[in-house]
Amino acid sequence: QVQLVESGGGLVQAGGSLRLSCAASGNIFSINAMGWYRQAPGKQRELVADTTSGGSTNYAGSEKGRFTISRDNAKNTMYLQMNSLKPEDTAVYYCNADVVLTTGSGRTYRYWGQGTQVTVSS
Repeated sequence: QVQLVESGGGLVQAGGSLRLSCAASGNIFSINAMGWYRQAPGKQRELVADTTSGGSTNYAGSEKGRFTISRDNAKNTMYLQMNSLKPEDTAVYYCNADVVLTTGSGRTYRYWGQGTQVTVSS
């Protein structure tokens, strides 16, 4: 019913930048919170940052100042601008979205993207 597609990952040298995108499509009436998570090899998935439909943002760790989360509600798209990347930022980055469907139930459902690999070389 809803698909989230991440893009923008890749291989970058330490100190470089990447911009991730997460595009939502399908039976979307509205999207409440959206977020970026990441999972490094052998580690649990962790929150990077999230944002509300009103534009409030929250950063989970030391990424604030290097990473910037934003969204375009008209396009149902969220972004993560990542600057000054470090090797420890290497992970699969996932987006999620809390979606109210067009079915009219008013319930919110959380959807996840398939992930995009970010690799930062030293």
